[in-house]
Amino acid sequence: MNIHVKNGRLIDPGNDIDALLDVFIADGRIAAIGKAPAGFVAEEVIDAAGLIVAPGLIELAARLREPGFEYMATLESEMDAAVAGGITSLACPPDTDPPLDEPGLVEMLKHRAKNLHQAKLYPVAALTAALRGKELTEMAELVEAGCIAFSQADEPLTDTRVLYRAMQYAATFGFSVWLRPQDSFLAKDGVAHDGEVATRCGLPAIPVCAETIALATMLSLARETGAKLHVCRVSSAAGVDMVREAKRQGLYVTCDVSINHVHLSEMDIGYFDPNCRLNPPLRSLRDRAALRAGLLDGTIDAICTNHAPVDEDAKQLPFAEAESGATGVELLLPLLLKWAQQEKISLSDALARVTMHPARVLGLDAGHLSAGAAADICIFDAEACWRVEPSTLKSQGKNTPFIGQEIQGRVRYTLVEGHIVYQSQD
Repeated sequence: MNIHVKNGRLIDPGNDIDALLDVFIADGRIAAIGKAPAGFVAEEVIDAAGLIVAPGLIELAARLREPGFEYMATLESEMDAAVAGGITSLACPPDTDPPLDEPGLVEMLKHRAKNLHQAKLYPVAALTAALRGKELTEMAELVEAGCIAFSQADEPLTDTRVLYRAMQYAATFGFSVWLRPQDSFLAKDGVAHDGEVATRCGLPAIPVCAETIALATMLSLARETGAKLHVCRVSSAAGVDMVREAKRQGLYVTCDVSINHVHLSEMDIGYFDPNCRLNPPLRSLRDRAALRAGLLDGTIDAICTNHAPVDEDAKQLPFAEAESGATGVELLLPLLLKWAQQEKISLSDALARVTMHPARVLGLDAGHLSAGAAADICIFDAEACWRVEPSTLKSQGKNTPFIGQEIQGRVRYTLVEGHIVYQSQD
């Protein structure tokens, strides 16, 4: 279908564009920017007056809960939520049931996602069989099946010899290893940051050194093996400093942060709000400031949601017993705009953290609107305000720390390969 997106403010960080320009789409790709190509006849026109036209958002960590946890969410519900949030590509961690450690499981998941004709799905495979941390998976076969990286998700890998072998193998074939830094022994039974709130509330704590000790091991093995390492969800000032120094030394390492940790801290736990039970835990105000500084100076490459829908029965429990996680794909854009406004940075700079930068982490030619590129587009109203309520979220999980808050920024259209997969009804 030929689509003409007219009168919009085009912001494309990948091409350093911020101007009033029309976009012309043909055969699922960007045919031209600014001026219609010869012979172009639009079959549909989208009037984007007063709206921003940007590359589709790219999410690095969205738990879709399939297979195995359909009582929490389904592929259909979370893909609906993703496109409603302007997300056109997303990576899903391997901690399903069974874990994504077999090519057949990966192919099934990709086939199901493709048939939904919504966002593009990029599975992250299990680094070890059944995520048990003992035997390596068949990495080459999993890549052939469509995986883009290897991870343990939140499952521990305590045997450093196994991790060393995994990173050696990954380095040999150029595969990426995604790891979340947390020492499982130091974090055991912990539910909150080891700070004043945990002390006051009597909550089992997770110290910052649980992150830094694990991170030191990962960085050392990456340096030894030459593996491409992506550090998932850094949460502390000390962790940011370690990644910054590793990059300064020329190590091949990238890093992301959850949008929840950009805005929240341990203080938001308040009176034991189970929606603030997250993994990694919300840390101190100083840590939050360091995360923001890391985003601004490029130490942290990308922002993600760490989307994790949880059923209400598992969330509405005492804080220490509640399931960790928060839904987030529908909130990424408005929370990103809020951060940009607070830090007084341009929309282009902010959007780069959820478009071109995560595309680089994934190794995709995406996150930009160059002529010939796939027409994955997010069209949004940066001024529209709305209140986060369970009824306003398409995700099956209604668990978010931002319930009841007024936020600004609303997606009006989402296009994936030139097809309108979401259109706002309000």
